[in-house]
Amino acid sequence: MTKHVYTFGAGKAEGKADMKNLLGGKGANLAEMNLIGVPVPPGFTITTEVCAMYNAQGQQKTFDLIKPEVEAAVALVEELTDTKFGDEVNPCLVSVRSGARASMPGMMDTVLNLGMNDVAVEAISKKSGNSRFAWDSYRRFVQMYGDVVMDMKPQSKEEIDPFEEIIEELKEEKGIHLDTDFTTEDLQELVKRFKAAVKKVTGKDFPTDPWEQLWGAVAAVFNSWNNDRAIFYRRMEQIPDEWGTAVNVQAMVFGNMGENSGTGVCFSRDASTGEDIFNGEYLINAQGEDVVAGIRTPQEITLEGSKRWAALQGVSEADRASKYPSLEEAMPEMYRQLNETQQNWKTIIKTCRTWNLRSRKVNCGCCKLVTENVQVPQW
Repeated sequence: MTKHVYTFGAGKAEGKADMKNLLGGKGANLAEMNLIGVPVPPGFTITTEVCAMYNAQGQQKTFDLIKPEVEAAVALVEELTDTKFGDEVNPCLVSVRSGARASMPGMMDTVLNLGMNDVAVEAISKKSGNSRFAWDSYRRFVQMYGDVVMDMKPQSKEEIDPFEEIIEELKEEKGIHLDTDFTTEDLQELVKRFKAAVKKVTGKDFPTDPWEQLWGAVAAVFNSWNNDRAIFYRRMEQIPDEWGTAVNVQAMVFGNMGENSGTGVCFSRDASTGEDIFNGEYLINAQGEDVVAGIRTPQEITLEGSKRWAALQGVSEADRASKYPSLEEAMPEMYRQLNETQQNWKTIIKTCRTWNLRSRKVNCGCCKLVTENVQVPQW
């Protein structure tokens, strides 16, 4: 019988890096990271073949077929996280991401905190002892789900994002400037206004059942394969329509729990030069989209990277150290653990990353000079 869902977590995985045609780039490498010991949240990948089935046979028939496998995969995530999807006391929240075998602009954005509703937010508030964190996660979920799944988004560059418009209105009412200045009560008001806007624009109530939320997000990923931007990009890059995209579902970890948590992106090589230099950016008390949204200025992970950034921006060393410290300076123990983990990647993985420009010359420090595409990408 054909397998449609591949699980990963706790150092085990049903997939591996060379299965990107089936699992997409994200799914294949999430599996591989588990196998080499990188601590990533448990989850599962719905294969690209399911996307092709979805497009050929329709949503209902496809979902009926994969439902038992998805339910079993969710049960594994529950077991590994000691939570329960849809539970009123100890709810499991997940993220949902697209992931084709080739990187494709125009695909669906990530949905975080899926599983949130009026009951779950109170349970997470009690469990974490941090009601502001719980309601911040809830308002983020309504905003992201409303945008990418329920199509509450601007139709042109000239239009204002409806959710951001509501946020700016409340900031003005409260006399504040940053999202992080919102109180718990402010975030509760945002959730209320967001849901009312969804109802007004779409004519539908915001879904409260976690399973309805999950299947809605999976459908949105598959639908995004055929949106106008994705189709245009495939034609430009000669990517076959039948490739399809995978869906990656992972247990949530939270970077917005306070001043001792955060989010970021890191690289084992300098993406501009190919140098063997660990680098990246981070934000304290934030979730993933904050790093790229332009709302707050991310800070560099390494001290060397922070000094490079300051020199390029014309920021003095005194201002850099006080206002934009690197993770290495601000949280040395967290940096030590992160650096230790990325060094283990280099020890285990020996293949150089793929460079898409055929003529680019790269000395990555771990292998010979590369002058053409490497056939098996690992980084």
